[in-house]
Amino acid sequence: MAVVLRLKRTGSKNNSCFRIVAMDKKSARDGKAIEELGFYDPRHKDEKCNLERAEYWLSVGAQPSDTVKAIIKRAQDGTKLSDKVKKTAPSKKAVAKMAAQKEAEAAAKAEAAAAKKAAEAAAKEETAEKTEEAAAE
Repeated sequence: MAVVLRLKRTGSKNNSCFRIVAMDKKSARDGKAIEELGFYDPRHKDEKCNLERAEYWLSVGAQPSDTVKAIIKRAQDGTKLSDKVKKTAPSKKAVAKMAAQKEAEAAAKAEAAAAKKAAEAAAKEETAEKTEEAAAE
């Protein structure tokens, strides 16, 4: 009998809650469990897991699902799901705006560099003209 640690769905429609259970691999998702190890409520970001029993089942060869593995790891670390902060990615519009701003800054730097070179060239020409006038006198 292959035992797995997985989630068993409870709760009503659109209001899901899960129990962390040890069950036979071939049993249905909401079928009879060998043992209940805890619960996981994604809506309220609440979870609890009996680590002692989970470690026992893992030691005898039970395979945890990815979600159960993450819950057990958080429980071992002592962190809560509610403490986890989701990073927000900038929108496409914001990314395009930042890119346009960088391009404008680069163009302004290039323009300033070109103006500086032109001023230096004009200053060289002016000094060259003055040296020619001084040599001519």
